[in-house]
Amino acid sequence: MTTYTVKQVSKLAGVSVRTLHHYDRMGLLKPAHRSEKGYRYYGRKQLLVLQQILFYKKLGFPLKKIQAVLEDPEFDLIKALEQHRRQLEAEQEQVNTLIRTIDKTILALQNKQSMMNDKDLYEGFSEEQKNAYRQEVAHRWGKDELEAAEDRIRHLGKEGWQDHKKKEKEVSQLLADLMDLPPDNAQVQKAIALHFKLMNLYYEVTEERYRGLAQMYVADDRFKAHYEKFRPGLAEFLKVGMEVFCDNGMKV
Repeated sequence: MTTYTVKQVSKLAGVSVRTLHHYDRMGLLKPAHRSEKGYRYYGRKQLLVLQQILFYKKLGFPLKKIQAVLEDPEFDLIKALEQHRRQLEAEQEQVNTLIRTIDKTILALQNKQSMMNDKDLYEGFSEEQKNAYRQEVAHRWGKDELEAAEDRIRHLGKEGWQDHKKKEKEVSQLLADLMDLPPDNAQVQKAIALHFKLMNLYYEVTEERYRGLAQMYVADDRFKAHYEKFRPGLAEFLKVGMEVFCDNGMKV
């Protein structure tokens, strides 16, 4: 069985040697054994107990209360870990909410001339189209993904967003100009790679999502019409090209 000195445990857990000595004296965390010279040695069981002590400390428990919990005959380590996990998940969600609030506040305090509202985000779409698009994204990837995507767009500011939309049009036109080539042609795939990069502004585009987008471009009349205005047949050409891109490992 692997054992650790008090200094090694201190380094592993990020607590001071003095703290470990204190836990030993109060009976909260006894070492597995001591050497003839009195040196403390800890095993895996003690490391798991120390983990619990640190978890409960983070939750605000006083040491005496932690000791009472750990010494309770009904104490179940797995149930305790599951409880800690739920607590951490709740805290994580709260932190994520606070971060989003801070980001929005920063955005509001920045140059107000570049502030964007929903009208700027969906310029060129009717109210009906805007609502349909938002519902589609929320349905496919969840409301959190929709809000995160819109927040990222707002962070670009009006000029950055206009520049991004310009690049999207340029890539769409480039693909339309390349339609006489097969979708697996190197030039076509380079253009697809540009399209992939632009899509990552909205959310992290996994292979599954990119394949989903490819299908949506031909299955959804709104998206199909968007690409068909550049050149008839572009939606299907783009779909096949995106599938080839995924088959090739999405190498950018």
